[in-house]
Amino acid sequence: MELISSVAITILGSIALFLLLKWKNLHRPPCIKGWIPWIGAAFEFGKAPLEFIEKARIKYGPVFTVFAMGNRLTFVTEEEGINVFLKSPKLNFELAVQNTVYRTASIPKNVFFTLHEKLNIVVKGKIGTVNLYQFPGQVTEELHEQLKNLGTHGTTDLNELIRHLLYPVTVNMLFRKGFFPTNRTKVKEFHQHFRAYDESFEYGSQMPGCLLRDWSKSKKWLLTLFERNIPDIKTYKSTKDNSMTLFQAVMDTVEKETHERHCSSYGLMLLWASLSNAVPVAFWTLAFILSHPSIHKAIMEGLASVFGTAGKDKIKVSEDELNKLLLVKWCVLETIRLRAPGVITRKVIKPIKILNYVIPPGDLLMLSPFWLHRNPKYFPEPELFKPERWKEANLEKYSFLDSFMAFGSGKFQCPGRWFALLEIQICIILLLYKYDCTLLDPLPKQSSLHLVGVPQPEGRCRIEYRQRM
Repeated sequence: MELISSVAITILGSIALFLLLKWKNLHRPPCIKGWIPWIGAAFEFGKAPLEFIEKARIKYGPVFTVFAMGNRLTFVTEEEGINVFLKSPKLNFELAVQNTVYRTASIPKNVFFTLHEKLNIVVKGKIGTVNLYQFPGQVTEELHEQLKNLGTHGTTDLNELIRHLLYPVTVNMLFRKGFFPTNRTKVKEFHQHFRAYDESFEYGSQMPGCLLRDWSKSKKWLLTLFERNIPDIKTYKSTKDNSMTLFQAVMDTVEKETHERHCSSYGLMLLWASLSNAVPVAFWTLAFILSHPSIHKAIMEGLASVFGTAGKDKIKVSEDELNKLLLVKWCVLETIRLRAPGVITRKVIKPIKILNYVIPPGDLLMLSPFWLHRNPKYFPEPELFKPERWKEANLEKYSFLDSFMAFGSGKFQCPGRWFALLEIQICIILLLYKYDCTLLDPLPKQSSLHLVGVPQPEGRCRIEYRQRM
């Protein structure tokens, strides 16, 4: 009898455990596992992540999990879970990105954890809202220098044009004047390596470098560039006000903690952060403006009212002028809404509940600005380019529209967002003031290849420009 009782208890216990596990799994989001151990759905997912997620949303609803490369990626593609994502102490930002930071910039995890919050404060202090007034004049001067290279007229790919304007402007301002090369061969080499690094950044954040030989080569080239130039950047002094550049301020903090060992790695990370999204946003903004004649006309009328109609004058763009040309800022923000990153991420450190699902510890929780910005509840006619919707935002107090998440939110919101917006605004203003611009190709589709950062255009988009007389 005792044997029978023991067997019965064991069976009942097993059944109870099975039911418990089944109950727990029923309360987890649906999971797309793939059929290859550890790799999971990585191949199918990696081919076109945005398309993959769109199909998954239709099939499984707004919350679902993708198992890929040993990771559980749980996506939240609608408003459900926003407050949890932004405010829950059960989620962690640093743990979510530590592997990415190590693989893409060779910053060890312990160094990253030690410095992340300190450097976030440094960046906010240098290029945040308090000091923003210092930059319009500098950005304008740098852009005027680059615009000289365009000549009086020409035809080129719009994305290439924007790269040739913003790469040197951003690098010279944030690192040191003259850091960006002027020799044509070296400029081409910089473009080649940064583009290779940027385009495969997402793959490099997940895969061993030995599987990405070209990407690893470009990463090494960029790190070596910084290693060679760190001494000159360190001793550089502005001829105007003797102030430190952003990277000099970053290096000060890094040196105190690591004795200079990781300055080049942080240089690479700052370079990527400052260029990878600003360039495609400027491209898409100009492309949207030129493909909407009424908006283009309204902007040109605004420019004429502020600066006059001649295009040859070397105008100065101040904070006051920017405030008079709000339509340009609205266009930039509306572009970012439509071309937002696919995901921003946090790591689950304790079980959290979203809708009827329990997300387990260890999952990477992925909030999707891309789909959130297409929610008609917050953005009526979400697929239309409507800059006027930004009238409702309190931009004077540096506040965006509700549910606008392109820069993240809260403590880890992008610290350089207002500088990037300013730089893009001035780039658009000077280009449209100085040149008559015409798109020669239809507005391209956005690429669905990446989840991190602003989507690139799929295919070429040529522009014809002619200096205004």
